[in-house]
Amino acid sequence: MKDDFKHKGMRKKLVETLIKKGIADESVLDAINSVPRHLFMDSGFVSHAYVDKAFPIAADQTISQPYTVARQTELLEVKKGDKILEIGTGSGYQTAVLLEMGAVVYSIERQNELFKKTKLFLPKIGYRPKKLIFGDGYQGYEEEAPYDGIIVTAGAPSVPKVLLSQLAIGGRLVIPVGRSLQIMTVYMRKGPKEFDKKEYGEYRFVPLLEDKN
Repeated sequence: MKDDFKHKGMRKKLVETLIKKGIADESVLDAINSVPRHLFMDSGFVSHAYVDKAFPIAADQTISQPYTVARQTELLEVKKGDKILEIGTGSGYQTAVLLEMGAVVYSIERQNELFKKTKLFLPKIGYRPKKLIFGDGYQGYEEEAPYDGIIVTAGAPSVPKVLLSQLAIGGRLVIPVGRSLQIMTVYMRKGPKEFDKKEYGEYRFVPLLEDKN
């Protein structure tokens, strides 16, 4: 579990790639430059860790493409101390990026295999979310609502209304919406029943699964 000069050099190159692709938020770029992405992947795939591509992990899921992580995080407009709900913990990489930016993170994962693995792994490398929850992301996490930001890391066929209801006034929901292809969509809560909606291009995500158990 080492993070040496070689890895740091590869991260620096990745950040340069993200800047070329249009990521401008310095705090997002600093977080990507700090989080050791190679530790979130099987040791045999370390050479792929800083290539700007998604990569398969356990339970038929993926560790998202760094550009996608950076773009979603940038759209979330995270400030230090913001309370953020993440739907889809996955490998924990996005969680670590949010923590690196000083967010207070609650994260939900419905794949038990990934949940158990990530819950043990994140503290080992120094990342401590406020709470990791095993459960159905479609329901959000009412106990700690409202949130300054909610980030969904899987493709949702439609926007779960319960997530909108858990946003604070001024809070933002960043969610990829669609079935086979998703449109990155941002909802900003302006009032109790008033939301602004903006769209930011096409992406491909693994599907957001509703709990069928």
